[in-house]
Amino acid sequence: MHILKDEYAVAPGLTIGHEPVGIIQELGAAVRGYKIGQRVIAGAITPCGQCSPCLDGHAAQCGGKAIGGWKFGNTIDGCQAEYVLVPDAQANLAPIPDGLTDEQVLMCPDIMSTGFGGAESANIRIGDTVAIFAQGPIGLCATVGAKLKGAARIITVDHVAERMEMSKRLGSDIVLDHNSADPVKEIMKITDGAGVDVAIEALGTQDTFESGLRVLKPGGVLSSLGVYSGKLSLPVDAFAAGLGDHKIVTTLCPGGKERMRRLMGVIGSGRIDLKPLVTHRFTLDRIEEAYDLFSHQRDGVLKVAITP
Repeated sequence: MHILKDEYAVAPGLTIGHEPVGIIQELGAAVRGYKIGQRVIAGAITPCGQCSPCLDGHAAQCGGKAIGGWKFGNTIDGCQAEYVLVPDAQANLAPIPDGLTDEQVLMCPDIMSTGFGGAESANIRIGDTVAIFAQGPIGLCATVGAKLKGAARIITVDHVAERMEMSKRLGSDIVLDHNSADPVKEIMKITDGAGVDVAIEALGTQDTFESGLRVLKPGGVLSSLGVYSGKLSLPVDAFAAGLGDHKIVTTLCPGGKERMRRLMGVIGSGRIDLKPLVTHRFTLDRIEEAYDLFSHQRDGVLKVAITP
């Protein structure tokens, strides 16, 4: 949607899409350990695994340029098509265990990895209080990630009824409707004025970014997952003039086959179930209908699965 709204520019005519689940049709001559017909996923981020950023633990920044690991639908053709060419397949193709369905692992390539990544980057500790702004698919996965990391109290903010209900279902302890009350005031009241240990911003707006800062305790962490467009301002008062020992961290969806294997392992363990996030299904020839539905947030849509 960021691309279609001209909030993020890609080359005209490029096939977009970066959340693939599929079957191997052909293999490159150098790819080993896979077979034709095998079910696989590839992360939204496809690092080469060999460049300096990859070897330095920053695979999402593959190639040494910011966002360099995001190739599908950004610098090469993406996966909303009958076929997709996976770059550096040896580093990125992850076989799907036989016991898992396609829809069970559909969240792994992007929103699960991104949402969990926001909780991981924030270094949530057992017993932390966490506030998560926005409960779209990524925010919901951040809620799940915060719970798995050991947060004792999770406060989430949204206004869409279906998303608020799903937030409770996936582990939120307190769900706030920002249309009914000021979430900053409510969160400060809930925490007796202390603020939260971690705030996760999962929308990408000035308002949610600033709200995240305003509910942080001194020494707290703001974990930013939003894709921002235009100017983003840092309110000096909320940032304690830069003297509050706050941390602001950003995360681009961790990719690579080992990341995918681990995420599928969490799903396979039965500890989480993200299938309910797939609320609508369309075939590829009806993808424009799917985009219209999702862009207007009709019919309680969360995630749309597209099949050939």
